[in-house]
Amino acid sequence: MNLTAELHFSDLTDVAALLRDGDIRARDLAEACLSRIAAMDGRCNAYITVLADRALAAAQAADRARAAGRLLGPLHGVPIAVKDILDIAGAPTTAGMPMRRDHVATEDATVVRRLDEAGAVILGKLNVAEGVYGEYLEPYGAPINPWNADRWAGASSGGSAVATAAGLCFGSIASDTGGSIRLPSAANGVTGLRPTWGRVSRHGAFELAGDLDAIGPMARSAADVACLLQVIAGVDTLDPTSLIEPVPDFSAQPPELAGVVVGVDPSWMSDRVEQPVVRAVEAALVTFRSLGATVREISLPPAEQVIWDWFEICAAQAALAHEATYPSLAGRYSRSLAALLDLGLGLKAVDLQRVQKRRAIFAGQLQRTLRTVDFVAMPAIAFAIPTRQRMLTIDDDTIYGIHRFTCPFAMSGNPTITFPGGFEADGMPLSVQLVAPRLAEAVLLSAARAFQSVTDHHRRRPL
Repeated sequence: MNLTAELHFSDLTDVAALLRDGDIRARDLAEACLSRIAAMDGRCNAYITVLADRALAAAQAADRARAAGRLLGPLHGVPIAVKDILDIAGAPTTAGMPMRRDHVATEDATVVRRLDEAGAVILGKLNVAEGVYGEYLEPYGAPINPWNADRWAGASSGGSAVATAAGLCFGSIASDTGGSIRLPSAANGVTGLRPTWGRVSRHGAFELAGDLDAIGPMARSAADVACLLQVIAGVDTLDPTSLIEPVPDFSAQPPELAGVVVGVDPSWMSDRVEQPVVRAVEAALVTFRSLGATVREISLPPAEQVIWDWFEICAAQAALAHEATYPSLAGRYSRSLAALLDLGLGLKAVDLQRVQKRRAIFAGQLQRTLRTVDFVAMPAIAFAIPTRQRMLTIDDDTIYGIHRFTCPFAMSGNPTITFPGGFEADGMPLSVQLVAPRLAEAVLLSAARAFQSVTDHHRRRPL
């Protein structure tokens, strides 16, 4: 069997079954993935660091365990990759910042430890925008969208989405502060879940904004996302902000929509949203109805102010996260990240409290609305995936359209899932986003699995 040709776009859950049953060896699969990375990443630029020796050692350990009659866990021998904000002992955690290229971690992040304990083979660390915020800097450069090299690959988790879409791993771990799981998932045609804030430990993760940051999975299907989330979710004594609520079996809820109530707010859908994006969501609503769901019009709270408020809260928290190096090493920062930190350092306490009050009001109003439905359907981005050139000359309208459907739910801490919902005439992916009450990840995953069981948008490949 030519593993590189036949398996690199397989579902994570299918590959896990092959490994579990002994139909393929973990070492062979890891070698095939590393060969594909060597052949393809020159055009994708998804990885900052490839950890070949670590990956092969993990794969050999998986093969030895199976030969002895035992499996390491649900990800036994499965090759995945993680965003380069998560510490892996012995490897640098750059967070996309050239001045951190020699910052070698001494212990594993909790998420990494849980992946290892589940038997995963971590191939390497994925490209990330500087400081998990704006620009991709040299010597790393920006990840390249595999659907069209002239289009944006998404926000700071672009490397995670590109690697997943291009078949350079079977799933990846990313982070989302204001949209960086959802936007890259939309741009690259993969499925990504931002969990409830605190559902996944942030111990050992480079911080952008502590009470906005969320760690979550990306994969090529919702079933694969559920498998990854199952491994990484749960309370962690090393992260006192992690939630103590029990973690359900995310795959146990059947992929069915009978009796489910789907909310939609027409005013949100008509607020400067391009028609192909609207049509993708409307088509998803038709599919949901065909699967037995009821679609109900609702009124979500106004969100325009909270979108702009996100920047001030992020700025204040980022300034705290960078206080050891900024402004003392300001010359080693890009203008965009430096501007964010300067904004944070210049905020008055009373102004920040005013912003936090508006955030709390929005979150409270949203939670009450979400109690009337199982989830809400909407876009992840207001327009077609922008060109890289447009993102270099970004204006307020573009900033608003990018964050219109992402920042509000980072501010409220609600879980969301983003998945392919169709394609533009030029072949670029269109996406759908679902937003649910806090801790309702299982509902989102069930709905996305149901949608993907009767559609094939997530089966199309860019390469």
